[in-house]
Amino acid sequence: MPVDRGKHDKQAVLRQHATLNPRPGGVTHALFESSEFFDADDVLQVKYEMLRLVNVDKRPISEAAKAYGFSRPSFYQAQAAFEHGGLAALVAHKPGPHGGHKLTAAVLQFVIEARTTDPGVRAERLAERVHQRFGVQVHPRSIERQLLRKKNGAEPRVAGARATQRRLDRSLRGPATSGAWALRRSGAGLGAVHAARHVRMDAGLEPVRVAAAVAGTAAADPRDLPGAVARGCGDAPGQHGSVCPSGGHRMMNDLHQKVQASHLKRNAYLYVRQSTLRQVFENTESTKRQYGLRQRAVALGWAEERVIVIDSDLGQSGASTDREGFQHLVAEVGMGHAGIVLGLEVSRLARNSMDWHRLLEICALTATLICDEDGVYDPAHFNDRLLLGLKGTMSEAELHVLRARLQGGILNKARRGELEMRPPVGLVYNGDGTLVLDPDRQVQHCLKWLFATFERTGSASATVKAARQERLAFPHRCAKGAHKGELMWDALDHSQVLRALHNPRYAGAFVYGRCHTLKSIDGTTRLRRMPRDEWVTLIPGAHAGYISWDEYERNQHRLHESAQAMGADRRRGPPREGPALLQGLVLCGRCGRRMTVRYHSRRGQLCPGYICQREGIDHGEPVCQHVPGAGVDRAIGELLVEAVNPVALEVTLAVQRELQARFDEADRLRHGQVERAQYECELAQRRYMRVDPDNRLVADSLKAQWNEKLRALAEAHEEYARRRERDARVLSDDQRSAILALASDFPRLWNDPGTPDRDRKRMVRLLLEDVTLNRDEQISLQIRFKGGARRTLHLPLPLCGWQLRVTPPTVIDEIDHLLDDHTVAQIADILNARGMTPGAGASFHRQLVARLARTYHLKPRYDRLRERGLLTLQEMADVLQITPHTVKIWLRRGLLRGHAYSDKNESLYERPGNEAPRKTQGAKLSLRRLDAKLLSDRAKEVQYEA
Repeated sequence: MPVDRGKHDKQAVLRQHATLNPRPGGVTHALFESSEFFDADDVLQVKYEMLRLVNVDKRPISEAAKAYGFSRPSFYQAQAAFEHGGLAALVAHKPGPHGGHKLTAAVLQFVIEARTTDPGVRAERLAERVHQRFGVQVHPRSIERQLLRKKNGAEPRVAGARATQRRLDRSLRGPATSGAWALRRSGAGLGAVHAARHVRMDAGLEPVRVAAAVAGTAAADPRDLPGAVARGCGDAPGQHGSVCPSGGHRMMNDLHQKVQASHLKRNAYLYVRQSTLRQVFENTESTKRQYGLRQRAVALGWAEERVIVIDSDLGQSGASTDREGFQHLVAEVGMGHAGIVLGLEVSRLARNSMDWHRLLEICALTATLICDEDGVYDPAHFNDRLLLGLKGTMSEAELHVLRARLQGGILNKARRGELEMRPPVGLVYNGDGTLVLDPDRQVQHCLKWLFATFERTGSASATVKAARQERLAFPHRCAKGAHKGELMWDALDHSQVLRALHNPRYAGAFVYGRCHTLKSIDGTTRLRRMPRDEWVTLIPGAHAGYISWDEYERNQHRLHESAQAMGADRRRGPPREGPALLQGLVLCGRCGRRMTVRYHSRRGQLCPGYICQREGIDHGEPVCQHVPGAGVDRAIGELLVEAVNPVALEVTLAVQRELQARFDEADRLRHGQVERAQYECELAQRRYMRVDPDNRLVADSLKAQWNEKLRALAEAHEEYARRRERDARVLSDDQRSAILALASDFPRLWNDPGTPDRDRKRMVRLLLEDVTLNRDEQISLQIRFKGGARRTLHLPLPLCGWQLRVTPPTVIDEIDHLLDDHTVAQIADILNARGMTPGAGASFHRQLVARLARTYHLKPRYDRLRERGLLTLQEMADVLQITPHTVKIWLRRGLLRGHAYSDKNESLYERPGNEAPRKTQGAKLSLRRLDAKLLSDRAKEVQYEA
């Protein structure tokens, strides 16, 4: 049987480049059996067609792997390699050198001598010595294997021995004379061999020139090329078309051969785009060239009315993902309405690979052609698809290069601090390009007031509230729209204050790179604030500013503390309106974490409490400790009164000066608003006076504007006068005298109910660093002052609720004493008259006194009177031999002496003695009453019965 010399040579070349398929018999797909172009010996071609069968033809993985002689794991490995590195990644990696290739003869001799000198030396130490001596990093296991070989009597493997043996074998084999060995002698590597096999990708090169370029020779006969190269230049039809030796690739040269009748039945879509509106108005020639492709579609066979132009994306970048026109084009292609898509170049359709390859996939599925200035392409064909993919990649790379060049110039200028950027309001560029303060004095006053107010209050929200109370307007410049660049005035808001405080340009510093633009998955962009150490450029003192750099740093520190007040640790924070004096300053004495503030209402007043609950929030643990804050705040206040008393006068005078400066600054700002209203009114007047009287429409409009400015000026004057009068009332001479008088009595200033809690907290923060609380048998306070001094206080635990409602023992003793001579109602009146109160508050009443007597087991008044020998009603009736009713009558008439023991006219009676009254007829009771002394005593006793 004759031997196929060409196939044998091709297999040798494939084996040399590690692309020979070890199991060509396992390839059973019809494509490799019916076509001579596909070779089962080429493992690179087999793997690629297997991946294409799954990804393009949508066949199952198990079917594709079985048809090409691979297992499912091998398919997944090939797919991952192709996605990571492309076609070249399908080639198996060249195996590394075998044996100890780093252990040359000199290195091995050095190792043997070192082991002979010190038999106990370890392989790791020998590797370190080899690295120090020869600069070669050898693994200790390699040294152990070579020493073991020498110990067993085998010859150690020395680096270079295998290469020498291979060169000897090649010299004995002799020079290669076939076409494949000629390729090897010419220097053609793996890429050349596969380029020769797929030579038909390039339509502009003739097969003879392609073969000569691949082989590196001047061969003009394609039959000199081996195997697949010769078949690629022949006339045998393949999957991707045929090659004409005299005319090149018919598919790329003959455009009308690709345009079929099925394409002409559908519409032709011309996509027109320019990146910016400026290009639309200035680069008109490019726009004309794009619209000129309409005639190209007509020349290819489409009727002019079937050529649809999509130009709604004019002025949008090709890298954006929200282009309406491109989405409409993709939708038309996906529904099968498009026969061809025309564009001047690939970059007009898309500047990112995602959009471009999605369009190619849809065009391949719907058999839609793509046309540009260079030709017509069919994405369903491998070669055309490969060329279109390369064009899309180059288009995206071109955009990256352009962006990198522009960004590099911007960064280079920013590092020098010379880049001109849109300045914030209050800063402008002068004629020399230098950033200076805005020449508008009112703008300067507003910004200076903002920074001064924040320095005073320490809170952005408090700054906004102060501006609203003063009814001040603040400037801002329009960044876009019809009024772009104009100065507008509006009420100050919180975000404007934060932007001004965080902007280092107001401190005279040039900064670049504070924000990075990030794209989200839905195509939108957002700004991300970068930390200061990641800013590209920061040059303090580069231009004029409203505050110094030190003031800017202090503002950032205060804002950071305010943000910490809302974080997990609740650290610091600005003083708020609540009565908790140690807000943000309290530390837990048990765990060391920051304690938070909780309020509860007691008798109509807010009472603070300090609680450590971080573990409870994070991990569901019980509360660490809870300390009532009323007693703690009271002790801190007394301590501060004692500590601050020597400097009270200086503090109060500083407050007085601060108030005066605040009113003066607000007055200047309001006066500036009046001047601005005056200027705008005069400007409107001049415009009205210059208009042509015959032009009634313009004259009426300017007259209306003038009247509006006049009304605004009048309102500004009224507001300025009213505010000035109110400020004068706020700080009168009498009030200044009162402030100076309070300065000498700081305790009264501290305890004054009119002093806001926020001001008390500000005073506390000026003196205290933090306070550590620990609750055991008593409350311990570890107070740390700003200067480092420490103070420890111990407070008793506050009473529980029931303990607070217990009546004091002194009141109980007083009730016990009064029960000897008074009833419970009389006792209640006596206690209220003396100003005593029960534990529950309010006042005493008959039921409360009776309940207290029962609760504390006080002896009732009845028992006390009986012990004194007093008689009951029935006993007195028996002694006098009268009825009980008569006893009561005689008691009222003063014939008997009684003592009330209840509030229901119930009494006990003293014994009548020898002069007991007798029942006598005809004698009036008024004439038989007891003497005056006894009567007065009885009346005194009985008067409480009523």
